[in-house]
Amino acid sequence: MSGVETEDRAHGGGAPADGRTEGTVPDSAAVPADAEADAGAGPAEPAAEPSPRRRRPMRTSLVVLAATAVAGAGGLAATGTVGGDGTGTSEAAPAGPARTAAVEKRTLTRGETVEGTLGYGEATPVRAGSGGGGEPGAGADAKGGGSPSGAEGTLTWLPDEGEVLERGDAVYAVDEKKVPLLYGSTPLYRTLDAGAEGNDVRLLEKNLAALGHTGFTVDDTYTAGTARAVEDWQRDLGRDETGKVAPGDAVVASGARRVDRVESARGDSASGDVLTWTGTRRTVTVDLEARYEDLVEEGTKATVALPDGTEAEARVTDVGSAATAEPAEGGDSESGADEATLPVELTVKDQKKLGRYQAAPVDVTLAAETREDVLAVPVYALVARKGGGYAVQAVTGSAVEYRPVELGMFAGGMVEVSGDGITEGLKVAVPK
Repeated sequence: MSGVETEDRAHGGGAPADGRTEGTVPDSAAVPADAEADAGAGPAEPAAEPSPRRRRPMRTSLVVLAATAVAGAGGLAATGTVGGDGTGTSEAAPAGPARTAAVEKRTLTRGETVEGTLGYGEATPVRAGSGGGGEPGAGADAKGGGSPSGAEGTLTWLPDEGEVLERGDAVYAVDEKKVPLLYGSTPLYRTLDAGAEGNDVRLLEKNLAALGHTGFTVDDTYTAGTARAVEDWQRDLGRDETGKVAPGDAVVASGARRVDRVESARGDSASGDVLTWTGTRRTVTVDLEARYEDLVEEGTKATVALPDGTEAEARVTDVGSAATAEPAEGGDSESGADEATLPVELTVKDQKKLGRYQAAPVDVTLAAETREDVLAVPVYALVARKGGGYAVQAVTGSAVEYRPVELGMFAGGMVEVSGDGITEGLKVAVPK
């Protein structure tokens, strides 16, 4: 089965909420095929309707679908058309039913479909002179002078919105001096010079080596060789060749970044937020209702449906903490608890599957439970039996025989079935 399906258990008509029939299933009762044709094989599956842009738990929709199937089958049982006293046998019929479906061995997946948003994730600010890129652990709250080496100056160059910046690229320029991007998790928080030691020294040396500079060993010690490499780097940037690196001389981020918004303009004082940026890979975010918290954990598989109907496979990569909405003034405080949500982030490995969409509303189906290699039939192949329980109408040659079944998982219009004589490939009657 392709994609991720949605599930619920049948209710009423003798099937408990867990999807299994209660009690002992009576023996099969056979009826002629012409009688079967008059009665029908069960309720028709309701036609799919266009999905509105709102949060809509798919469990509810399948409850309706399953209940419709059960109610229709119950009506047949009430008329005496379906079921029997357990003493019947198969009988030859002039002709079989108009339509049949095969019992399939397949994988059924239970899930929940919710609304999500495709984009590049949360944008974080870059502050002039901070030495960090606004990311957790990368100087989000760091402050410093407005220009390289701490002297306040004027912004003379800024990137374009949507531009992707990589290691060594200028993030902005102050007084014609470029402030480059370095990769790492520790912001530049002190002046580094010969003799300095620490993780920030290692970060600087790793970046210098990645940019092609040599003459030093990547370790925790700032040596004379490191200072010479820094001078070469400063020359490439059009900066004074001091051999020292001060806070504000570079911006540190975890990797390549995409410029989201430019907050300043050329000619502005180099202070405050210069721009905001995001990661370079498109992700999907969901504000998941807290009642569905058990459906997600890191690694949970999901399917993302795009506005044009195409789909992409995704995995949950981050689950935040539930937050409760503040009740409106004069409103019911309990309603806030009902609206509690938790942020969920999903990553799409194959970015090409997302097409040209940069930002868009999407539907996300979260896989919650999977049953592999089970026998399944269309829901509308079920018929209700006298005294409770369900059966399918097995078509064998020119005869139609009612065979009791136990129900398992409902998913995507299919239902798991088991019982005597229920085998893969068996033909069962379905409505015309």
